[in-house]
Amino acid sequence: MADKDMSMLKTALWTSTTLAALTLSAVVQADVSVNLGSPERVTRLFAYPNNCNVICFKKWTLEQTVENYLNQSVRRDGYSTATVRVRSDGKTLQADIKGVPSTYGTPLTQLLDTGELAYNGANKLNDAKGWAFSWYLYLPLGMALENRKSVELLHFPPDYSLTEYQDYLNSKTTDRWAELLVDNGIPTAQTPAYQAIIDIAPIAAPSDAGSTLEGVYSYFTDYQTTMVKQFTLPASGVSLPMVAFGSPVRNWIKSQYGQTVAVLGLATITPTPGKNVSVLGSNHPSYIWYAADPAQYGGDVAKADAAGLKVMGQDLTAACWQAGMGQAPGSNPSTMLSACVQNWQVTNKVKTCQLFYTSVRSLTPDQAAAKCATAPVAQSLKELKKPAPVLKQNSTL
Repeated sequence: MADKDMSMLKTALWTSTTLAALTLSAVVQADVSVNLGSPERVTRLFAYPNNCNVICFKKWTLEQTVENYLNQSVRRDGYSTATVRVRSDGKTLQADIKGVPSTYGTPLTQLLDTGELAYNGANKLNDAKGWAFSWYLYLPLGMALENRKSVELLHFPPDYSLTEYQDYLNSKTTDRWAELLVDNGIPTAQTPAYQAIIDIAPIAAPSDAGSTLEGVYSYFTDYQTTMVKQFTLPASGVSLPMVAFGSPVRNWIKSQYGQTVAVLGLATITPTPGKNVSVLGSNHPSYIWYAADPAQYGGDVAKADAAGLKVMGQDLTAACWQAGMGQAPGSNPSTMLSACVQNWQVTNKVKTCQLFYTSVRSLTPDQAAAKCATAPVAQSLKELKKPAPVLKQNSTL
């Protein structure tokens, strides 16, 4: 993609973003009341208490816990003036949400109903002696419920997102990918709309639990497939694009839908009859830290940098496709991918290099620019489109 073409793409993205904001502001707001169910149901679906081991890290009631996640959702959906109040009559909990569309309760009810499938699967896994003492059932709470732009398919949420932050999108993984979306023209405040996450293992677990969790997927098949249907097909009826992050997730796509999807490979799945969903394969957002680790190359920093640059190019390309398809879901997925490859791996490869050295190697912008001008790095940039080295990697990635 030439600079002129890239400028046109950014202008189109900006225009689409502006129109979306104007459309959102014109939506008639209402007061919505949602019956969440019994205290027992809400307790299990909201992982309550989120962070208590005799002493509670945050002394929140069940109602306050639910309010926390629902407040995150309305903000991420763009309803900045909406208010949330959760009340209990002892038998049921009710969520009163003001300043949202009258239909807002529908996706919330769907999420919680589908969450029951996850709870049932977790119970069966526990009965089979497969549940670990350090795991928590954790649904994707607090994300945009209505105004989603794209779907991210991941492995499992880190436990600290639940226990420390009570925020599903507060993790090193999601933070890094949000930065890549910003690099591709998405305003920071709007990145949550693109990060509608489905974890194929709805289990908050320590970061080293990846290999163990690979054996639990079959217990959550009903939950997984229902979530994919609901998240990729919003009320508008236009299928949202999906990015499949990491080898466990890409393998799951193969086993569940029969489609092989490599890194920067495209596939089409049909989770709902008659509704095709475009899927792009990607590295796990955290893979770059592994691929660019000099320890993987006997301490050879130059080799580690060369590998890291290739992964950075792939990641920026994937985020570019996600941003473009999220803004214009009716676009041709292959054409969008080709434009993104050309931009980040050819036309603007020096920018790719600079972003790698500032975000991964923690250099200053001036230091990164100087590094990218050196002969060895310039040579690596000529090979940016070549495949990254295959490493024996952590199964989480």
